[in-house]
Amino acid sequence: MPVISEPEPSEYQNILRRPDQGGQMMQDRVREIIERVEQGGDGALRALSLEIEGLVPDRFEISRDVLLQSGTDVDDQLKVAIGRASENIRTFHRAQMPVPVSVETLPGIRCSLRYAPIERVGLYIPGGTAPLLSTVLMTVIPAKLAGCREIIACTPPGASPELLYTLGLFNIRVFSVGGAQAVAAMALGTESIPKVDKIFGPGNPWVTHAKMQLAGRGIAIDMPAGPSEVMVIADESAVPAYVAADLLSQAEHGPDSQVILLSDSMPLIESTLLELQIQIEKLPRKKTAMEALKHGMAICVSGVEKAVEMSNYYGPEHLILSVKNPNETAEKIHNAGSVFLGNYSPESAGDYASGTNHTLPTGGATRAWSGITIHSFMKSITLQELTREGLMQLAPTLLALSTAEQLDGHANAVLQRMKQNQ
Repeated sequence: MPVISEPEPSEYQNILRRPDQGGQMMQDRVREIIERVEQGGDGALRALSLEIEGLVPDRFEISRDVLLQSGTDVDDQLKVAIGRASENIRTFHRAQMPVPVSVETLPGIRCSLRYAPIERVGLYIPGGTAPLLSTVLMTVIPAKLAGCREIIACTPPGASPELLYTLGLFNIRVFSVGGAQAVAAMALGTESIPKVDKIFGPGNPWVTHAKMQLAGRGIAIDMPAGPSEVMVIADESAVPAYVAADLLSQAEHGPDSQVILLSDSMPLIESTLLELQIQIEKLPRKKTAMEALKHGMAICVSGVEKAVEMSNYYGPEHLILSVKNPNETAEKIHNAGSVFLGNYSPESAGDYASGTNHTLPTGGATRAWSGITIHSFMKSITLQELTREGLMQLAPTLLALSTAEQLDGHANAVLQRMKQNQ
């Protein structure tokens, strides 16, 4: 992993470049997949599953019996861990439940805001090289708490017993289809897979491209959530072994993950790089992590303030603050998906069981997007009620503004009521 010393702001764009996510060829291929699903429905899904996954399930929907029976192949200790993680996630997301608002803006004029669940949501659960059963918890639990009427999930064929068991804990419909074609199926609907109102979940570049292309067609999505990334800001108080472990915990996600270390201590950087060499040898996913480290870097900066500046420019999915005053430093962070404070807050905690959500924006999208919360599965509706007296009081304002905008019909809707009350 290369070491860069004190870059200038003019160099940030080039230095903090993210790995290529497929380019135009992938975008064109995803567009073709979407069009095939739109035109061919289940038949196109079968053909694409054979082309891409190399197998076609007997039926796309996984029966409730199969989901429940999968539990016999799951270790009891893992079941306990899933239960504990679920409770923590449920506790944190339940606390986010929005509160209705009702206020009288003028005598006789009451404005209110209430929240309603999105009726039908689709969840993409990655399979691939690592079955992310934790993503089931991170998406289904807030959807359930929000009150979504129908929840469907898509995951690639060949799901592990652990993943099927986790999906079976919830009364949702599950389909054996993955990749861009799964996203297209949920967005557009097929004979087997219902069309949803909003799509959630992380995925590889194919999934992310599909979500973004469909968003351009008016399909609601949670966020751009592609390959994983972590940035660590560390000073001399950090523990090199911990920092190295945090970098590797994201590098093992996939060869297109990106890990970056920012520090004002060259000795810390050097010790961390040595730890990386030691710890990576023990990882079963060593090859994947080594590929990801090719996109990584360690940057020596003049101080923590400069590291914060670079972090806000980059906008990482995960940001770890291994510094003396992590809470104080966190106040200066504007662009990040989730922040981990201090030496005992590994990113792994947020990925699995601290309670926060691990479905976070990537690729710099943290500048405008947020991670999943209970609000992601809800929409707000405003209400207003005016009494006769309230309308009469507001009428001069309404007439002046509608006249200025040359919208006489708006003015007429007020004038008609004024006539009736003269």
